[in-house]
Amino acid sequence: MTQLDHYSIKFSKQTFPIILISDNITNAPNLGGLFRTADAFGIEKLILCGKSISLGRKMTKTSRATEKTVSYEIHNQTLNILKDLRSKSYKIICLEITDTSKPVYSFDFSKEKPIVLVVGNENFGISKEILEFSDSVVHIEMYGQNSSMNVVQATNIALYEITKQLK
Repeated sequence: MTQLDHYSIKFSKQTFPIILISDNITNAPNLGGLFRTADAFGIEKLILCGKSISLGRKMTKTSRATEKTVSYEIHNQTLNILKDLRSKSYKIICLEITDTSKPVYSFDFSKEKPIVLVVGNENFGISKEILEFSDSVVHIEMYGQNSSMNVVQATNIALYEITKQLK
């Protein structure tokens, strides 16, 4: 068995009809991780929303140059972007634990409409305004003491399930 490197791996490229939106994520390593995740899962676009989005050296160190290949935009207001995407028939899904959220593995990610996946701020999650505007809210089931995980780790798990269903 030989371990493969970046130059010998031959994954088939694919782009999924998914836009990933970060709702006020500001931590540079998390932003870099979202770029890597967006690249790994072949999403359509990454939209970074918030007032203090920095794409400096710390972000690019974590992104490993994927900010050069991933289509992305930066905007101040999350809700305005979501209203525009809803008018273009995107289904808006938030990744957050709420009293009505469904486990991500049991949710039916339909191929009928393109998807917007919203992920939230490192400390406060997704704003109530965005949660109420969304079409659905999903969460990741956890079995330990903690009720949350790092936003990039959670995004990876959710996108794995979504792309698995859309494939």
